[in-house]
Amino acid sequence: MLSSSSPASTTAHPPPSPETYQTPLSLLSLPQITRRYVFKTLSLCLAAPSLSIAPVHARGLFQMPPLRLSNRYYLVRAGESDYESLGVINTNPVAKTSVDSGLSEKGKKQTVRAALQLKEMGACDRNCWLWPSITQRAYQAAEIIASINGISRSYIVPEYSFLDARGLGAYEGKKLDSISETKPPPITDGTPNESVSDVFVRVTQLMSILETQYSEDTVVIVSPDSDNLSILQAGVQGLDLRRHSELYFGPGEVRLLDADSIPVYKQPASAVYKCTNPPNCD
Repeated sequence: MLSSSSPASTTAHPPPSPETYQTPLSLLSLPQITRRYVFKTLSLCLAAPSLSIAPVHARGLFQMPPLRLSNRYYLVRAGESDYESLGVINTNPVAKTSVDSGLSEKGKKQTVRAALQLKEMGACDRNCWLWPSITQRAYQAAEIIASINGISRSYIVPEYSFLDARGLGAYEGKKLDSISETKPPPITDGTPNESVSDVFVRVTQLMSILETQYSEDTVVIVSPDSDNLSILQAGVQGLDLRRHSELYFGPGEVRLLDADSIPVYKQPASAVYKCTNPPNCD
């Protein structure tokens, strides 16, 4: 062991002499780098044929109307709520999880019929995902659908904002027959006043998520109101959003979302109904 006062003994290696040093063969094979060599190399690179690169298809870039859908979709409106049974508008998101926003007795029966219709249509024969709004009546509807169709509760995915009932602003608390198709006037109680275009943006964002997250699956979308579904259907099929109400969903109504899913009795007579760039349908 060396003492702290004595220096450590090391063996010194003298540097190699020029006679013993050998240049690696890899360096000997390199050409001499000159300006002429650099320009010659660049000219060869520019003269080489360009490589064709296959385009990348990004599934997350969802546009309305889509070229195709990666999944199969069923649209379901939840059954009647307690507020709807009274004919009163209730769209404030603060109250969407309250008991009063749940299904009425009539609404429960409507939802059972919807669940049986999905079963008859074979919607969930190979399993399916249920995407309900977190609004009380929509989530209750999803639970009923899951129970009747033998779907595990782990396949229920609550949606917290994109499927909220259309905010009707100053119409809040009024009778259902007071609604107009224009943008509702604002109100200070926190209820949104949403136009058709506002809802269109929401449901487009929802579809973008679903088309990115799933592939070759079945998704059942459960909405608390009709407007979400009629605007979604009009957008996917390239129809004029200004006439989306002609695709009205009654409480408990079920519809497969495809090119032929508009019921015959709702088929429009006007050629103006088509829209290739929603929501700009002028």
